[in-house]
Amino acid sequence: MNNFIFENSTKAIFGKGCVKEYLACLLSHYGETVMLAYGGGSIKRNGIYSEIMAVLEKAGKTVVEFSGIMANPTYVKVLDGAKLAKESNVSLILGVGGGSVMDCCKAISLAAKYDGDIWDDFWVQPGVIDFEPLPLGVIVTAAGTGSEMNGGAVITNEELKIKTGRDYPKCNPKFALLDPIYTYSVPKKQMVSGAFDTLSHIMETYFAKPDESNVSDDISEALMKNVILNIRAAIRNPEDYTARSNLMWDATMAENRIIKLGKQTDFECHQMEHQLGAYTNCNHGEGLAVLHPIYYRHIYKYGLTKFKQFAIHIWNIDPTGKSDDEIALEGIEALADFIKEIGMPSKFREIGIDTDTDLKAIAYSCNIVPTAYKKMTHEEIFEIFKECF
Repeated sequence: MNNFIFENSTKAIFGKGCVKEYLACLLSHYGETVMLAYGGGSIKRNGIYSEIMAVLEKAGKTVVEFSGIMANPTYVKVLDGAKLAKESNVSLILGVGGGSVMDCCKAISLAAKYDGDIWDDFWVQPGVIDFEPLPLGVIVTAAGTGSEMNGGAVITNEELKIKTGRDYPKCNPKFALLDPIYTYSVPKKQMVSGAFDTLSHIMETYFAKPDESNVSDDISEALMKNVILNIRAAIRNPEDYTARSNLMWDATMAENRIIKLGKQTDFECHQMEHQLGAYTNCNHGEGLAVLHPIYYRHIYKYGLTKFKQFAIHIWNIDPTGKSDDEIALEGIEALADFIKEIGMPSKFREIGIDTDTDLKAIAYSCNIVPTAYKKMTHEEIFEIFKECF
């Protein structure tokens, strides 16, 4: 394993009823005014809003609401939130939702305490945060991104058509409350999409050096098998508590930095999907589902040992009498078959990307990941995009 330093400052509180049991105590560490941030209002329809507001009111907090956070949060929305937080003298942001809400709130927490342009200083290129962002707590209602236990935030600059993410440990939420029952009301399509995003995060970490036996890859294999098993279970019964709780913690484990320790990572598929999202606003998990098998067919020879291992350990491919290439490709096909089995798309046209989309412009706007098994060129990304039709 490569050298590493590990720290995670987020306190995660997991389980049924955790919001009612722990939120009031957590709030006592912060000032009077809380900014309650959320998305399109589903939390008002499913009762989560009322439950949280009851706790806030009993704790004597002044609540400032910031709603309408979109699926691909924009830089303009971040600036709106920061303006409200400053004007209202907010002492804590409480983000309630999935990855988009959490990502937006992290960027708001930074912008609310910074006088410069956070896009130029922290998203265009990595920056150094030498101040304390506004404290943030999160309540997760949709599992998938794992944003609850890291400082990562993916933001879209609509004017520049750039969707990019940075991970700053100082932006980690102070606390994360994870009640699997809060995810029950998430529509099946969104649940499956989020769970596939979790699987994608694990694969993007797994398919990179070192290839020698290491703890991080062994944990990743266990997580991948668990995600696959529990997606199937949650599709059969959306209120299977065991399945939903496993998927929720799988998402957290995929992105709390543990499986990245001692590892390089790939995340080229994420870079490609981010730019597709910036140009087309496509669903993140669905975009990844289309990209992964095709991308892996392009790179598997450069990480053959790991792709063979993936086929045997994750998909139970019988290696008898087969070449390493044949085994690896069977594993990729098993992934593609699973994507179809769970109802995810396998072609761009299934997610609303049509022939009028300027795929070449999108391809040439993608970041290139230097630590992937095969370093892509923009032309090869364009070829992958064309194959995705």
